[in-house]
Amino acid sequence: MYQKSQGNAKFLWNSIADLALHWYRKGRACRFLSMSDPTMTSYGAWKSPITADLIVQGTISLGQVALDGADLYWLEGRPLEGGRNVLVRRTREGKTLEITPAPFNVRSRVHEMGGTSYLVHQGRIYFSNFADQRLYTQTLTTDPVPLTLPAALRYADAILDGPRQRLICVLEDHTIADREPVNTLAAVPLEGTEVAPTILVAGNDFYASPRLSPDGSQLAWLTWNHPNMPWDGTELWLGEVTAAGRVVNPERIAGGKKESIFQPQWSPDGRLYFVSDRSGWYNLYRWQAGQVEALLPMAAEFGEPQWFLGQSTYGFASPTRIICTYSQWGTQHLASLDLTTGTLEPIATPDTAIGGLQVTPTHAIFLGGSPTEFSAIVRLDLATGQRELLRCSSDLVLDPAYLSVPQAIEFPTDNGLTAHGFYYPPQNRDYLAPATERPPLLVKSHGGPTAATSTLLNLRIQYWTSRGFAVLDVNYGGSTGYGRAYRERLKGQWGLVDVNDCVNGALYLVAQGKADGDRLVIAGGSAGGYTTLCALTFREVFKAGASYFGISDLEALARDTHKFESRYLDSLIGPYPERLDLYQARSPIHFAEKLSCPIIFFQGLEDKIVPPNQAEEMVEVLKQKGLPVAYVAYEGEQHGFRKAENIKRTLDGEFYFYGRVFGFDPADPIDPVEIWNLTGA
Repeated sequence: MYQKSQGNAKFLWNSIADLALHWYRKGRACRFLSMSDPTMTSYGAWKSPITADLIVQGTISLGQVALDGADLYWLEGRPLEGGRNVLVRRTREGKTLEITPAPFNVRSRVHEMGGTSYLVHQGRIYFSNFADQRLYTQTLTTDPVPLTLPAALRYADAILDGPRQRLICVLEDHTIADREPVNTLAAVPLEGTEVAPTILVAGNDFYASPRLSPDGSQLAWLTWNHPNMPWDGTELWLGEVTAAGRVVNPERIAGGKKESIFQPQWSPDGRLYFVSDRSGWYNLYRWQAGQVEALLPMAAEFGEPQWFLGQSTYGFASPTRIICTYSQWGTQHLASLDLTTGTLEPIATPDTAIGGLQVTPTHAIFLGGSPTEFSAIVRLDLATGQRELLRCSSDLVLDPAYLSVPQAIEFPTDNGLTAHGFYYPPQNRDYLAPATERPPLLVKSHGGPTAATSTLLNLRIQYWTSRGFAVLDVNYGGSTGYGRAYRERLKGQWGLVDVNDCVNGALYLVAQGKADGDRLVIAGGSAGGYTTLCALTFREVFKAGASYFGISDLEALARDTHKFESRYLDSLIGPYPERLDLYQARSPIHFAEKLSCPIIFFQGLEDKIVPPNQAEEMVEVLKQKGLPVAYVAYEGEQHGFRKAENIKRTLDGEFYFYGRVFGFDPADPIDPVEIWNLTGA
């Protein structure tokens, strides 16, 4: 949910020779696929080298980049290890070492979404372990030992308070089962083992981003209360820290119920900076002499919705120079801001998706990628512009003739407005379809719903396009990256605006001759699963769909979800139970009689955000109705699938389902999925 860009790729390999040269220069071995004349075959029946096995075996996720002197750290999510998050270190000499031994899994469950789950200082590591949510500490030569007590407590977004020998972090208390978890800012002593935290700041529903001034005398933090989400309205507070470690004289210096604050950060010379959307756009500001000062007002997004703790879009190369990333209409840019002159200078890079930015006086390090490059940890020399890939999320080398490059599109939608998306045409060098045939179209509705899709090379999209599907990845109204007004189109309109934009995007491509109107499908996960189910229930445009841990009963979601999102629906639908009528009117489960097309459901059985009963109740209704329906459930998975075998099963299962529905045979053998009410399935 955290990187947005608009398909403005700066380079594209146009031939096998170009590809070979590109990877040769990076010291990588190439694997090429055979050339042959294209075969005339219907869309959907193309044989693709981008298989589910290839995707899960050759790809990892990268995240949470951090610096410790000359050493660089990051997390690797490994599907082949059950989705375990492993802390990795790269030394100043360029040697890469795995730090956390199995079975440790570096992942916090604060807010259920998690976020910054480790901290490194002078070679000592502190991290949250997923299985028990305790904090552990280790050195580069010793195994992890528990730092905190075995209790129902969760920790995240920790910083070091060196003078007082402690960590300051976000604490989430789950010790009392029949109440809502309690969030605070707390301190954890570094000395001893199995210690108890000390509460520093409390009283509000949520806290984030504790940031200590360089001299240790002041603490800044973010806080907000129900029913707001952090992109609706947050407050930036500043307090004094006593020699004994207490936080006193707290003062709110920015933010409110209708102003979102993002990433407070201290400059090397002790000034407090932050991002605010008070102008309608996430722009950079500074707290100085008791006043808030705008640094560079412009129609661009220098911040992003805080789904996770510890997100970073800017950093300091010096007290007078900020390196930042910003988004304009879905396209991301890297730039340098001179604080003396107020001048913003672009920094050339092929990356169109940038996240987790960390800055030193000489380099910018970030998670970057483009439509033709996998996500990677990138180190960019600020003086020379030299760009080095330190770790790629995949070492796969694919012939670019199998890759579909996204095209940014705008299309008309309801109420005279315009919506946005990325169109991926079918692409496979080995096949052509008959000139009279139009491709099936898969419309993807992203989660959040306050998130955005990215043009970053995504093999799960290329899986479809290389088999003859077109894909439309929609940034419907409510998506981030287009200003607060666009984001707030969804206020009170969830299940309407998002559905209209997905429907209108599909019809736009049909009218353009780029999609077969009789083979339109829609798929999405979580909030995108809700959009999918609404589109299939309340509209008659799509002919099939796939719901990944999607919401079918809004009332059940309002009663049974985790704290972070428990009041999210107040702004998206209306207050509950006061507007029970809206919750029922927009819940697909109550209108299953309107469904007239097949659906496949995928669900993690340990999902606390969208519990399994959301899918299971819908499946039972569809079974009784006699519609083709499939249900694939996974033990040990939560909100999103991390295990290699389940990722593979999901990709192949959805494709198999559409093949059975539309009557085409996949080119490769796929383990069948049980489909109720479909003859011969």
